[in-house]
Amino acid sequence: MTELQWNQGPCLRLEDKLGKLIAICTSEKKGTQKQQVETAVLRENYGIEGDAHAGNWHRQVSLLGLEKIEAFRERGAEVAFGAFGENLGIEGFDFRNLPVGTRFRIGDVLLEMTQIGKECHTHCAIYHMVGDCIMPREGVFAKVVHGGEIRVGDEVVQIEPDPARPFTAAWITLSDKGAQGQRKDESGPLIGSILTENGYDVVETILIPDDEDILKKELIRLADQRQVNLVMTTGGTGFSPRDITPEATEAVCERMTPGISEAIRAYSMTKTPRAMLSRAVSGIRGTTLIINLPGSPKAVRESIAVVLPVLEHAVETMSGVTLSCGKS
Repeated sequence: MTELQWNQGPCLRLEDKLGKLIAICTSEKKGTQKQQVETAVLRENYGIEGDAHAGNWHRQVSLLGLEKIEAFRERGAEVAFGAFGENLGIEGFDFRNLPVGTRFRIGDVLLEMTQIGKECHTHCAIYHMVGDCIMPREGVFAKVVHGGEIRVGDEVVQIEPDPARPFTAAWITLSDKGAQGQRKDESGPLIGSILTENGYDVVETILIPDDEDILKKELIRLADQRQVNLVMTTGGTGFSPRDITPEATEAVCERMTPGISEAIRAYSMTKTPRAMLSRAVSGIRGTTLIINLPGSPKAVRESIAVVLPVLEHAVETMSGVTLSCGKS
């Protein structure tokens, strides 16, 4: 049975799952308005051929709902398709309320949502014209799982996230010297390799200085926009004035999970009494579990070994994973 056939079984409500491709837009250079085209070729794990935003990253294709564009136009703004930087204008879906991992089939092309919204660093022409832009809050991004050619007017089929899709993860290293290139980061890559070996899909790796505002911004982005299941931080949990990881984590979490950090400290105390000086915390934001780990590779390995046996159950419970037709 093909993936499309599986998703057209009893769980599929056709009235909620079908849409239409209204516009295709591309631009050869970043920072320029996208122009409409009738057809486009999409390449697997790349994006739209000839589009400046294509590449080997998670934001290969941008999507925006026709209903959101029309609502913006009703406010008096005369905007053409592509004005918000969207690649595909699609009728029939409220993208922002769909989970990351949702897939869309357009002919032979298969797209998978990877991010909801984005931070706007440099405002577009539309923003400067009317003081607002809907792409940062209403647009979504996708990667190309299977390539092919699409044409304006094509039917768009929504496919629920693959129930066999691995849990996603990201790691963040906090290190002033590491961010400045003065020290090689070994702890972050170690987290990534251990999680990968245990079946997690590590979708982002981040190295930043010990800065509370930067860390909060990254944690919020990973939880809200990318909906990563698990984020592990390393470093910044001690007594140094620059150790701000616990404070940033507590500031963004909606629920704390003290048992995880207590278990790590209890085990670490069997190795060194200095473990009692760790201020590491853990908590939940949305459906993302955030865990602070120590800074040294040895302590990272030991800490992950403590929590790894219960992580899958924790993430499943927190995420409300459904195996089929609402049965978990």
